Amino acid sequence: MRFFGSTRTIVAAAAVALASVGTAAAFPDKPVDYIIPFGPGGESDIAARLQQPFFKQKFGQDLVVSYKEGGGGAVGWAQLNSLNSDGHTIMGINLPHVVIQPAEKDVGYKMEDLVPVYWFQYTPDAIVVTAGSQFKTLEDMIAYAKENPGRVTFSGSGKGTANHLAQVRFDELAGIKTTYVPFGGTGPATTAMLGEQVVASWGYTTVGAAQGEQVRMLAVAMEERHPLFPDVPTFKELGFDMVGGALRGIAVPSGVSEEHRKAWSDMIGEVNKDEAFRKQMLDGGFALIDIPYEEMDAYMNEQKEAYLAAAREAGILK
Repeated sequence: MRFFGSTRTIVAAAAVALASVGTAAAFPDKPVDYIIPFGPGGESDIAARLQQPFFKQKFGQDLVVSYKEGGGGAVGWAQLNSLNSDGHTIMGINLPHVVIQPAEKDVGYKMEDLVPVYWFQYTPDAIVVTAGSQFKTLEDMIAYAKENPGRVTFSGSGKGTANHLAQVRFDELAGIKTTYVPFGGTGPATTAMLGEQVVASWGYTTVGAAQGEQVRMLAVAMEERHPLFPDVPTFKELGFDMVGGALRGIAVPSGVSEEHRKAWSDMIGEVNKDEAFRKQMLDGGFALIDIPYEEMDAYMNEQKEAYLAAAREAGILK
């Protein structure tokens, strides 16, 4: 039997092969650019900051957070596929934003252009008022709104977002008319509410966690009460069939390889399963979900159909 090449060549080739295996196993092998397509201080930013130390501990690399805000996330998502596709650039992604925005108008991307690899948390919708508000209960607010159509003003995180859909849906269910004022994220929407520029805010449970005694939540859009707020009723308890919020996950540029897409799904999933991380998220008012890359196509198609139907029903889309 004849071998092609010398023993030295064979040994060298084996060394190269082993080095290649080692390199593949080391991904990511440098700091990761983690882009948030909103300003600092919102839920996407908070969640990313909570992920950072756990990712570093598990995978040995830093998640370097930066911001590319504008258009309720659309500016970032429109640029995502032009970014470095070596697997070391990721971006936060949100539902229903990436369904509703391109359905409303040309925002520089289509939902199908984006490559989400994992959905890891959501923030349940909630009606939030200041601690000094005249509204002690949801019933108080509804009674006032019925007597004063349009005078209950809500801040919310943008147009065509979970907050906006919730406002339209609740008005319909409660038989009231309120006024929705869109802001460029949860941070400025909350600031407007705290500064009494508006009467209330369609925010999330995370606002209640972050603002503490400065605010009061009147109801949350969950199947069951959030463990952090055992005294806050769900809309369902109060007779309104409302469960929902904003979902957040991780997306990568479309040029990223299938191998690295799957790797990101596995890594974010591992962080999401860490009990210490989960506790921090729940303490921050978040709720956790786990939608990995292998389930993504079916999940996104399902979400697109549901959100477009809700937006048409709400009159946001024609």
